[in-house]
Amino acid sequence: MNTQIMAQRGYSAPAQNQIRTPRATEYAAFAQITARMTRAQSGGPDGFPELAAALHENRKLWRLLALDVADTRNALPNDLRARLFFLYEFTDQHSSKVLERRADAAPLIEINTAIMRGLS
Repeated sequence: MNTQIMAQRGYSAPAQNQIRTPRATEYAAFAQITARMTRAQSGGPDGFPELAAALHENRKLWRLLALDVADTRNALPNDLRARLFFLYEFTDQHSSKVLERRADAAPLIEINTAIMRGLS
């Protein structure tokens, strides 16, 4: 292999590392976490450790989103910002119930899926 080909490969970004829009990045994060929750949920009791890990990641994602919409410099309409913050609060509280095995993860999966539809 000659040095020119090696240099091109070394400095060219693979297709998966190309720059995404913020919206596409948010979609990808929701899609990955939602897929993990769905897979773990379908695993029954044996999938609970995976579900707990996915719920933790989902909470982190929603916490970041809540921080963003709470920022006064956020350009989204106030009504939408308030609704997203409410969803963060619900997601956080419902995740606790799922981790205590008092609730099902399906509402969290549905919320994330709705957010993904809005982002696409």
